[in-house]
Amino acid sequence: MSSRRAAWPLVAVFTAGYLASYLLPTIVGRLSVHLGLAPAQAGLVGSALLLSSASAGFALAGRVERHGSRTPARVGLVLAAVGYGCAALAGSVPLVVLSVVVGGFGSGAATAVAAAGIAAQRDPHRTSSLGLLTVSATAGALYLTIPHLGGGHRLPFAAIALVALLVWPATTRLDGPTAPEESASRIVGRLQHRRSGLVLAGGMLVWSMAQNALWGVSSRIGVVQAGLTEVTVGAVFAAALGAGLLGVVGAGVLGARVGRAVPIGLGTVVIAGSIVVSSSARGLGSFATGEILWNTVYPVVLSYLIGLAASLDVRGRWAVLAGSASSVGVACGPLLGSVLSEEAGYPTMGLILGAATLLVAAPVTAVALHTGGRPLVPGSVRRRGGAPAALLAATTGSLSGAVPKLGSPEQAVTELRVRRRRLVRSAIRTAGPDGGTGQSNAYASTSDR
Repeated sequence: MSSRRAAWPLVAVFTAGYLASYLLPTIVGRLSVHLGLAPAQAGLVGSALLLSSASAGFALAGRVERHGSRTPARVGLVLAAVGYGCAALAGSVPLVVLSVVVGGFGSGAATAVAAAGIAAQRDPHRTSSLGLLTVSATAGALYLTIPHLGGGHRLPFAAIALVALLVWPATTRLDGPTAPEESASRIVGRLQHRRSGLVLAGGMLVWSMAQNALWGVSSRIGVVQAGLTEVTVGAVFAAALGAGLLGVVGAGVLGARVGRAVPIGLGTVVIAGSIVVSSSARGLGSFATGEILWNTVYPVVLSYLIGLAASLDVRGRWAVLAGSASSVGVACGPLLGSVLSEEAGYPTMGLILGAATLLVAAPVTAVALHTGGRPLVPGSVRRRGGAPAALLAATTGSLSGAVPKLGSPEQAVTELRVRRRRLVRSAIRTAGPDGGTGQSNAYASTSDR
């Protein structure tokens, strides 16, 4: 799963799993209009979809390695295709709800497989950025297309089912089941960074709830409060998701240059402000400004959150658990947004959601500052506490020019323990193929016993 060749199947499965949540505004809006549901009832259907998706993530947490990626991904894609396909064909509310729950579970299974695989990549941030880039492009194309085709509630569900079927061939490139003894040896182990992981999971739950509460009612804000047509709102969403593509590309270019804390903390503050702007929009200008700014920054912060969760456990357990907690927040979002907008109005709803987003920024940013998990830069090595070991070696009189420049991938580290207090300079040598490092230089550090 850690090979670079396996990155693109993970991106494809990630896209199929995440697409339903990206299309949630049009799903909720069309359920309300074409099936005669009240806004709160349509939001409840959306919440049922996403809650089923979250339950699949919790069910698969820590089990993907045991069963391999291929089988869970295929089961998830089949359930997504069948569930959303039946929702597209159903004409009664009970059948739609049942089909949506089945499809949501399939989406969650696909997302869990992708999250576990992304955590095992050498550069999880880069892979998650590619996944967000792909799903944003797919959703943007659908937002440009669906309003012109009609089809009631059927078309969004049919589009998600079709994407799941198109992604199916990519599963042949995923890993199969491991041998029982190998699986047991790889899975058994204490889950590290429990406190940081729990804080991150709780923060992502609230963060995602606030984001999706607005996203679930954004279509109604544009139509009801801003006075726009569905076609215009769809064009705004497509432009916003297009801006999100630029944001994801920027996040991929930025990489580890400023760490994770700055993009997460500052980005969350910008998101809170854009939520307030979008929810109080009275025309095309303010609505488009809020939605575009929000969707530009949102995937950037999300990519760093996914990378942070992946860094806490290389087996992907925290990535799946934090992702599932985020899915619970996403699931509660449409219902929360519908209730708040009906009871307090859209502007007040925006103020409440913006405040909640600001409150959660502090603990999540603290986790990014405190945790010394795997670095963002592929090939780098960190000592306990998160300090790059190659930079520490520069202070012990290592070979000149051996320490890479800031921002470049750090060289591998060979740590040698000696019993003497004096530095054994003969231990510092050039590592060749027999050294097992595969790099041009080796660094030695000494410690007293």
